[in-house]
Amino acid sequence: MTTTEPSAKFGKHRKIMPFLPDATRLDEAELTRLARSKAASLNQHLLGYGVLAESEWAAAGLPAPDLSAMRQRRLARIRAELGRRDLAGILLYDPLNIRYAADHTNMQLWTAHDASRYLFVATNGPVVLFEFQNCFHLSDHTGIVDEVRPARSWIYMFAGDRINDAIRPWAAEIADLVQTHSGGNRRIAVDHLDAEGVAGLTAAGLEVHNGESIMELARVIKGPDELKCMRRAIHSCEQAMHEMEAAMRPGMSENDLWALLHKGNIMRGGEWIETRLLASGPRTNPWFQESSSRVIEDGDIVAFDTDLVGPYGYCCDISRTWLAGDGQPTNEQRDLYRLAAEQVAYNTELLKPGVTLQELSHSCLLAPPDCMPNRYGVLMHGVGLCDEYPSVFHPQELTPETFDAVLEPGMVICVESYMGRLGGHEGVKLEEQVLITETGHEQLSHFPLDARLGG
Repeated sequence: MTTTEPSAKFGKHRKIMPFLPDATRLDEAELTRLARSKAASLNQHLLGYGVLAESEWAAAGLPAPDLSAMRQRRLARIRAELGRRDLAGILLYDPLNIRYAADHTNMQLWTAHDASRYLFVATNGPVVLFEFQNCFHLSDHTGIVDEVRPARSWIYMFAGDRINDAIRPWAAEIADLVQTHSGGNRRIAVDHLDAEGVAGLTAAGLEVHNGESIMELARVIKGPDELKCMRRAIHSCEQAMHEMEAAMRPGMSENDLWALLHKGNIMRGGEWIETRLLASGPRTNPWFQESSSRVIEDGDIVAFDTDLVGPYGYCCDISRTWLAGDGQPTNEQRDLYRLAAEQVAYNTELLKPGVTLQELSHSCLLAPPDCMPNRYGVLMHGVGLCDEYPSVFHPQELTPETFDAVLEPGMVICVESYMGRLGGHEGVKLEEQVLITETGHEQLSHFPLDARLGG
């Protein structure tokens, strides 16, 4: 790392100074160093998550993670996978993979669809970040990134019809980095890369392999500090859900209610929400309607899936269904809720180390025949920084090509249920987040089920 600690506590002065102290006597290089140091000292992740989140975590008895230890463990898991496959390194574009490898962020949603920053992790060498313009300071707090270079972006926005011309120097720089640190190994992995990029790396003499499996397998087993992060993220999400539930009233729109989850997440230092799956009344069947301007009516059920990326970048992916208003539910609403709650509870009890994905497929409680056509896409799936490997499919969807794997301690699994009759008026969505332990499982999500609906 080439980070220099700031000589002053930038941002603490009540009197605003137009320039850094003695700026007129410093050359451009020294001003750049001081500006980077100031910016690094004010990084959002270094400043922490604020009084609200910290006080709630303290009240809940949730200890802080050792982020330095977590970062080193995650990097070691990536390198172990690379070494196992005899790869010289991995080139990462997915912002979540970059977050896992180096634990820093920069415009994550924008760079998810505009490939303008990337990270190279050498199996036996440095971690080199290729960063967006004037953003070199964003990784200085982590202790992971050894070198930061300007990114060469060849997306159409920046390269136009000269993409192939832009790819050549980009590929040459990656190839030179590999040659310098690989001991002659020219085999590298990439996670998400357009065909032109693969062709460019190949032309530069590299052998390109799929890096998605490397990152998914590295991410699948959570260490103790990752679980501390996840527990805190789940708690923050559930606090925001309590605020949603307290504010829910007939007459407000779905968007009004959904915005409260976003607000609660951001107030606690969370990052974003990957979907906008909240629906009410007739929009709950079939599932996957996105939050809308529809006004919630008295007696509606309101169902949602958090898909929330919270503090530390960890995901809280749970679902709840509530009854709107002060009345009592219909028999149909109770019946759908009972079916969903029973499915989640039964299937959660199946979770333990050593069981295979396909064993789960064949032993899980399934939806009844009139709800089966509207079933959720998977019975279970992994979760970490987002929805992740592995997935458990319905038995009728298994084919000879379907993969299998064994549950291991440290995996975190989301248990899904959607119950909505084909052609029915409403549907119920429930989901819990569960840790696989050495002896069985531990449910990480704790938000209560709706008592009026039968929870």
